[in-house]
Amino acid sequence: MLAVFLVGLFGLVIIGIPIAYSLVGTAFFMMLARTLANPNAWSLFTLAQKFVNGCDSVPLLAIPFFMIAGEIMSRGGISKRIVDFAYSVLGRFKGGLGYVGILASMVFAGVSGSAVADTTAVGSILLPIMQGGGYDKAKSTGIICAAGCIGPIIPPSTQMIFYGVSAGVSVSALFLGGIVPGILIGLGLMVAWFFHVRKRNYPIGPKSSLKEILHATRTAILAILLPVFIIVCIITGVATATETAALAVLYALIVSGLIYREFNFKEWPELMANAMKSSAIMMFVVGSASVAAYMVTTCAIPQLLASAITSVTNSALTFMILVNVLLVLVGCVMDSGPAIMILTPILLPIAKSFGLDPVYFGVVMCANLCIGLCTPPVGNVLYCGVSIGKVKLMDLVKASLPFVGVMYLVLMIMTLFPELIMFVPNMMG
Repeated sequence: MLAVFLVGLFGLVIIGIPIAYSLVGTAFFMMLARTLANPNAWSLFTLAQKFVNGCDSVPLLAIPFFMIAGEIMSRGGISKRIVDFAYSVLGRFKGGLGYVGILASMVFAGVSGSAVADTTAVGSILLPIMQGGGYDKAKSTGIICAAGCIGPIIPPSTQMIFYGVSAGVSVSALFLGGIVPGILIGLGLMVAWFFHVRKRNYPIGPKSSLKEILHATRTAILAILLPVFIIVCIITGVATATETAALAVLYALIVSGLIYREFNFKEWPELMANAMKSSAIMMFVVGSASVAAYMVTTCAIPQLLASAITSVTNSALTFMILVNVLLVLVGCVMDSGPAIMILTPILLPIAKSFGLDPVYFGVVMCANLCIGLCTPPVGNVLYCGVSIGKVKLMDLVKASLPFVGVMYLVLMIMTLFPELIMFVPNMMG
């Protein structure tokens, strides 16, 4: 059955079948193979039922809400204010625009929850300025793309919602667990950028006065407070992750439409239509993954793999290293959302058998696959960078390698020290 699963899934993907149809087709092949041994196992009605049940989840409602909130704030001038704030703080340093891009991406990550949205919002503003200022074209695009991968790690996070639904784990706890890793990855990228710029003659921006910093902060404070608002709602228990997402939309509308007055409410129908299309695609993938996960569980594949792994090692650390290697390879060939939906039902039971916390395992898994968004050949953030930075894909891949390497190094540190992930969730109970 494991062979049927692997051959069916990757065979269909390789010949060009969309991932959602590949998942349903794989589940069908598994049921067909199982029926050969047990004729009573045939039930297409069960597959249809699991498809519907997979989409029937309240936490999944948070995804379109966060998408809408991020889109409103992006169109409403929020991204420019965030960049201006970051520039007032870090623009004074040599190669300061790189640091600005990282800090702006970290702040915007608390607004959008999407790597592509993060990269687009920050890159469309900064990259023309960086390239006009004499920055290396590929390297400047590479650092913006790498920083964009922080988007789904710092809460809110679409990938963590997928994992929470698949694993039956609190999405709020996952959001809290992503705070420290996201900050550490941002700091790691700043260190990597420091070593890059010290050997190059990049311009130094003007030193902002305290008055200018305070003015930029005051202008961007409402945008900066949205991630704080989300985290406070979750910590205090005022709202669930889904309810917080709905409140974030209301917050974004008030700030962008009524206070900043840069969001045109005539754009609302188009925005909602785009959100519905994106949500429909996501829900179709979620339903298909639920069908495949049901067949994987029914055929006892997790137990089979658990027995194989425990026969090789009894070390939880060794298991996590193997998982990280697997996820790096998967992240190169598969988008993060479907990968999480497919692999969670397989890997999580094994992780639990080693005594690993599901929140810790989920944050490591999501962070690994989010970094994979910046690795070829299926790196959505890379293609976004190619479009915005007007740079060749291979040049961008080469320029991004040091930054991707630093992100994986931080990931390994998080894997070795689970307290870095669990500190905030444990502190908040």
